Amino acid sequence: MNETNTDPQAANAPTPLDPAFFTCVNEYLELTNRQSQQQGLKRISVASLYAAARFNAHVYLAHMQPGDVANERKEFLDYMTTMYRRMLNEHLDGLGQERGLDVGESELAAEYAAAASRLPEGAPAQ
Repeated sequence: MNETNTDPQAANAPTPLDPAFFTCVNEYLELTNRQSQQQGLKRISVASLYAAARFNAHVYLAHMQPGDVANERKEFLDYMTTMYRRMLNEHLDGLGQERGLDVGESELAAEYAAAASRLPEGAPAQ
């Protein structure tokens, strides 16, 4: 990305994710789907959350300077819970639409509307 770009829409555009990211996600989902056949959906859902929390705590501690860990804890927790809530909203919206289900109003509805208003005439909304 050009650091001197002054286009406000370009500055707010999401950075495309590397396809390897989706390969990792799909491998993880394949594992959880296999496990849920033996253990049940709810048990694997909780196990996945527990594992994600443990791994993210490990990543946080591995990347922080020892003197900053306590001072940055609240910001880390706020960031991670906000990010998870956003991801959960996005997946409820997408899967609900894909499956033709009413999943209620999204917490991201205003953001979706703002993004759609920036689309060129005739471009499909996502």
